[in-house]
Amino acid sequence: MLRKPDVEYVREGAEKVTDQDIENVADHAEDIRKQFSARGPLKRFIEDGRMMTALIKDWRAGSYRRAMRWTIAAAAFALIYVINPFDLVPDVLPFVGAVDDAAVIAACLFLIERDLFKYRDWKINQAGSGTVVDVTPKLGAHGEHH
Repeated sequence: MLRKPDVEYVREGAEKVTDQDIENVADHAEDIRKQFSARGPLKRFIEDGRMMTALIKDWRAGSYRRAMRWTIAAAAFALIYVINPFDLVPDVLPFVGAVDDAAVIAACLFLIERDLFKYRDWKINQAGSGTVVDVTPKLGAHGEHH
């Protein structure tokens, strides 16, 4: 029987994330962005996906170290899950596979949402200092505006 991708699934997965996994997410940021399209179940997480990818890239580059490694590992696990064609429900099953991916992203956001908000605020402050940053308002994991 397949295991439901929930908060515990993300927690356990995050504990297994290696530094190399984090590097791979940062290196494949563009491929990950493409998975979050304006169509399908992941569309409500477009901005969250972009923000998680940017967080990992900034953390890896050393420009943002306020997030705990566990937060980075949870985000990396969720993003790896989205780009992995061999996850619990393979993405070759068009709609069902994408719903599965969305469940993992939602569970991850439940766990790291506070850290993601802090990071977004930091990015906004960086934008105010002359750095160009995409700070489009986003919906949280529970659908409310932040």
